[in-house]
Amino acid sequence: MDLLQISVVILLLLLIVKPLGTYMYHVFSNESNRTDKPFSWVERAIYFICGLKVRTQMSWKKYALSLVLTNIVFVAVGFLILLIQGYVALNPNGIKNMEPTLAFNTIISFMTNTNLQHYSGESGLSYFSQMTVIMMMMFTSAATGITVAIAFIRGITSKGLTIGNFFEDFTKAIIRILLPISIIMTIVFVGLKVPQTFEATIKAKTLEGEVQNIAIGPIASLETIKHLGTNGGGYMGANSSHPFENPSPMTNVLEILMMWCIPASLTYTYGKFAKKQKQGWVIFSAMFILFIGFFALEYYSESQGNPVLNTLGLNYEQGSMEGKEVRFGIAQSTLFTTVTTSATTGTVNNMHDTLTPLGGLVPLALMMLNSVFGGDGVGLVNMLMYAIMAVFICGLLVGRTPQFLGKKIEAKEMKLITIALLAHPFIILVPTAVSFITELGKGVISNPGLHGISQVLYEFTSSAANNGSGYEGLGDNTPFWNISTGIVMLLGRYISIIALLGVAGSLVKKQWVPETIGTFRTDNSLFTGILIGVVLIVGALTFLPVLALGPIAEYVTIR
Repeated sequence: MDLLQISVVILLLLLIVKPLGTYMYHVFSNESNRTDKPFSWVERAIYFICGLKVRTQMSWKKYALSLVLTNIVFVAVGFLILLIQGYVALNPNGIKNMEPTLAFNTIISFMTNTNLQHYSGESGLSYFSQMTVIMMMMFTSAATGITVAIAFIRGITSKGLTIGNFFEDFTKAIIRILLPISIIMTIVFVGLKVPQTFEATIKAKTLEGEVQNIAIGPIASLETIKHLGTNGGGYMGANSSHPFENPSPMTNVLEILMMWCIPASLTYTYGKFAKKQKQGWVIFSAMFILFIGFFALEYYSESQGNPVLNTLGLNYEQGSMEGKEVRFGIAQSTLFTTVTTSATTGTVNNMHDTLTPLGGLVPLALMMLNSVFGGDGVGLVNMLMYAIMAVFICGLLVGRTPQFLGKKIEAKEMKLITIALLAHPFIILVPTAVSFITELGKGVISNPGLHGISQVLYEFTSSAANNGSGYEGLGDNTPFWNISTGIVMLLGRYISIIALLGVAGSLVKKQWVPETIGTFRTDNSLFTGILIGVVLIVGALTFLPVLALGPIAEYVTIR
């Protein structure tokens, strides 16, 4: 039964990839197509209001600067709203203003598509903040990631001289992709009993005569963009394990598909831009094979149960159900966990802190690699970065100048890629080490010993990968954790984006070189294997030592 459930979800994803990937290609191809008629009038109005009647093509530097400045404006406005939310309308529950360091962490978290929450959603934010800050950031951060992917694709596939116009791509990503799908899925979710209301918290009288406060609000609309935009921030503190956010196996499957569909479909979009669909399928295959391998480990580990309880003869026969919802079981819990950390969404339908050691290793490893589907747009860019590195390594081995899609890969591109590669482990490992040498960091760990190491490592890995999920065993709503993780989220988002846009800007200007019989092919199964090998080797060499101190050591200890 478990395998049937998993197979159905994967089959549904495969059926989505081609039509959605083709649709996104038409949206960003800058050629007249059927997506113009229903949406172009809205876009023209937006361009008119913003003074963008003429949208010239941008260099990569201007594209990156436009992206960063736009994000800064959203951050400033959102930060102000969080600080004064107690005085603003749509606050029937009387939520107070957010503390400054927590507001800093929250606004950075949602702008960087991380959605790390050091607060409980239903008690920390007013309805106004949920809609104008949280939901708005969910749209804009996802659109930012998609535009980066499209710009990078243009850079490596185009024979032109620019990578597009950021404002045009950004607007199209929201108006033609995120908004229409979100509206449709919100209606579906309301039909599946997910609340959507402005009513205040319900005060219910229990059988014992006590009063219970039941939080409600505009949940369905947030749930859709939360998953579609690979955001992950929950309306409730319990996130998608809460029955109002995720009431049934049907909504669980829909949430999995929503957070998976855009990252997976962008590989097909890439193939369409490259005018050679095999290129897209190679990237998809590499991602998919890695995903299946990690999911198999996750499912096996959780279905074997808790090793400690097994030795006492107290574990459930069906596996480790600690921290999981009975309505989802092992299959949908482990699939959700693997998808949410491979697609760097961060939403959770079970408690990751209660995963078995190897079960906890899987989400950590996926966030460390940050390229197995990945977040909207960013995951594809990271995998293409590994593809360029694979071509470069193979070129060195055979003594030829490496080429990728007819563009020569030279020192400038590799320096920028090296910056992006080294930044990720640096902003994970250094803050993790610092947190253990100060009481401000280690003083909030709830589980001393090996699991405590994993808790801290997970927090910074999730921040750097812009994932947002957590072991939730840390008392992390302190100035130290709010500021440190906020800085890590900023660096994790923008260093790689700017460096890889630089790669795209460099490649787009290069003269296209026709393929010859001696050109190293990047559209076959051999290259798929090489790409998987490069991803695993780079990830293993970088993070294996710290994983050995945390989940691996914990696994060995309790066996």
